[in-house]
Amino acid sequence: MRTRLSVCIRKRRFGCADDALAAAEMAETDLRQYRCDRCRAFHLTSRRKGKRIARPISTEWLAQ
Repeated sequence: MRTRLSVCIRKRRFGCADDALAAAEMAETDLRQYRCDRCRAFHLTSRRKGKRIARPISTEWLAQ
């Protein structure tokens, strides 16, 4: 879903994903970072519904 311009303007912008992730870790609430399709910077959001969290890559099959 495309970010509304009015939402983008109100949010804090981060130049890279690492800066946004560091800010999310310091927050009291559970936040995740995302790249905005309007300004191409990174923002933080607390929304999780419908978002997949990548599973760690298993290397067990390599050992066989």
